Amino acid sequence: MSSLDGKVAIVTGASKGIGAGVARDLATAGAAVAVNYASDRSGAERVVAAITAAGGRAVAVQADVAKPADVKRLFAETVTALGTPSIVVNNAGVYKFEPLADVTEGEYHRQFGTNVLGTILVTQAAAATFPAEGGSIINISSVASQGAMPTTAVYSATKAAINALTRTLAAELGPRKIRINTVAPGMVETEGLHAIGAVGGDFQKWMISQTPLGRTAQPTDIAPVIRFLASDDAGWLTGERISASGGMH
Repeated sequence: MSSLDGKVAIVTGASKGIGAGVARDLATAGAAVAVNYASDRSGAERVVAAITAAGGRAVAVQADVAKPADVKRLFAETVTALGTPSIVVNNAGVYKFEPLADVTEGEYHRQFGTNVLGTILVTQAAAATFPAEGGSIINISSVASQGAMPTTAVYSATKAAINALTRTLAAELGPRKIRINTVAPGMVETEGLHAIGAVGGDFQKWMISQTPLGRTAQPTDIAPVIRFLASDDAGWLTGERISASGGMH
């Protein structure tokens, strides 16, 4: 396991799903973790409780990543509670799958606000806060960013933007020893997918049929990839997009 002893990490959108799995995994590797949430306080507190019960350090911090003042507070509270972060996982994201004819301006702004602007704001704060020796930022994209999946136009566009941001900001922040990479999962079984009825339905069956390893991923399939990118073992990687998708492209 890649060691993160002595490091401080911020994981956005970490009250459930991939984010919760990543927060627990980073803590197991030795990092102190700020578990960010927008509205699910109880979920974030459960993640913190699991980490501390295992002997780790963690704190839950509420912040809407699409709001600059919230992001500033997220970093300030993390520094006060845990120390200066050198790892950030931009996991917070929203989605809605619908036909083009049903897309509204409001839904466009909701998804781009959290998924894209949120990533930019958090990365700005990370660049301003990271120590002189730099750090690692991991963005969460999706196989949808390069695929052609009907009804995912807005979501896919936000994730394609994440890919572009990763490459561009890796070039911009590289001289400051800040590495930025992207992990692009396929279908991951989360509370959100259960909530929209995607688990057990035709969409899941189709996704599995397109996945060479023949199943839906769990957060525990994604977290180790992020842990590696956060660690010094990945010190020569930046600007990369890694598909953690069971072979689906």
